[in-house]
Amino acid sequence: MSELKSIGTRHAPQAIGPYSQAVVAGGFLFTSGQIALDPGTMQVVEGDIRAQTERVLQNIAAVLEEAGSSFRHVVKTTVFLASMDDFGGMNEVYAQAFGDHRPARSTVAVKTLPRNVLVEIDVIAQL
Repeated sequence: MSELKSIGTRHAPQAIGPYSQAVVAGGFLFTSGQIALDPGTMQVVEGDIRAQTERVLQNIAAVLEEAGSSFRHVVKTTVFLASMDDFGGMNEVYAQAFGDHRPARSTVAVKTLPRNVLVEIDVIAQL
């Protein structure tokens, strides 16, 4: 069995509970869900679904970079939305971040998210 390695960077929000920003196992990186927290202030960014999705993806990019990976190596994402009415705005920002790379994705609507944000995303990436 491969050794597990926790990943952490100050360029993404610090974990606010008993978990890691990400864990490496078996040649893959598994991130915890990222919400629209500014890592400098640990406050939710102001704005609509586009602004929040941009911050979430910046946080994910920082964790990927710390682990030696990138969006090009993401194989699966899970997107949690507080409202499916925000799907279009989230999807536009998401598409810009991933470019022509198309990882597998699940998108689900949930009743509420931490700090009442509009979106949370986690990813699985190759190293």
